[in-house]
Amino acid sequence: MAQGTRRLALPPHYHLAGTVGQLAMGRHDPCARFAGDAFWWATRTPDGPGTLSLRHDGDDLLATAYGPGAGWLLDRADAVAGLRDDLTGFADLARAHPVVARLAHQRPGLRIPATGRLFPRLLRAIFEQKVTGTEAFRAYAGTVRHFGEPAPGPNPQLWLPPPAEAVAATPYWVFHPFGAEQRRTDTLLRTARVAARLDACADSAEATRRMTAIPGIGPWTAAEAVRTVYGDPDAVSVGDYHIPNTVAWALAGEPRGDDARMLTLLEPFRGHRGRVCVLLEQAGMMAPRFGPRMPLRTFARY
Repeated sequence: MAQGTRRLALPPHYHLAGTVGQLAMGRHDPCARFAGDAFWWATRTPDGPGTLSLRHDGDDLLATAYGPGAGWLLDRADAVAGLRDDLTGFADLARAHPVVARLAHQRPGLRIPATGRLFPRLLRAIFEQKVTGTEAFRAYAGTVRHFGEPAPGPNPQLWLPPPAEAVAATPYWVFHPFGAEQRRTDTLLRTARVAARLDACADSAEATRRMTAIPGIGPWTAAEAVRTVYGDPDAVSVGDYHIPNTVAWALAGEPRGDDARMLTLLEPFRGHRGRVCVLLEQAGMMAPRFGPRMPLRTFARY
């Protein structure tokens, strides 16, 4: 049974799928997915396990929460839905480039969500390091299902992310059948051991400092996490295999770019650089592909 509901007023043109879709690893994410007309997200809150459902109801967004963590989730439902995202100044910055200006005009309802739950996002990001999307999903979904705790609420396909303390107490070889080699698994175990301290970080900058002090976590992993955990619109995934090429192609017509070139091209949008990358990704903009065929989605170094 639902533990509570909350009605959220929406800004004009709000785009639910483009916003909360950033929280899911594809359509079959065991912890976050669309089902019917609602988006479902399961997590562990400071008050216990919880599930949040978000769906349009007339001109509003209806948030429904389940489980012991329902109250915490309802208090943060507007943040999870991206409604605390501050777009102040972005419209003026977007005018610095015709492509960004066009995408900002076409997608005015895209927001950056802020979940406030760091370890579950790091679990996924660590498994995404230096592998294809298929390999990353196998390790991530296999780990979630290994710990095997269904999420509260009526969606039988939804699972809770594993608790950090349980992950920290698990030998590295348990993760091997899911395709996670020892390097990524050791990074995950180190992260799980300090998850409580990471969750205590006050903002994106502090979380980035603490995360990148952990061996195996670099700027890509940190940026992927803070963008949707703290709703940081400036977080740029430095070290990605594809994003520098996408930015170089979209903003300069150059088929290839490195991190330095990407950051130079994004500099006019400082404060919203990550938002620009999200806009380019959701618009499906990709640089031309040359040479041997690579998997469409290969993730970063770390």
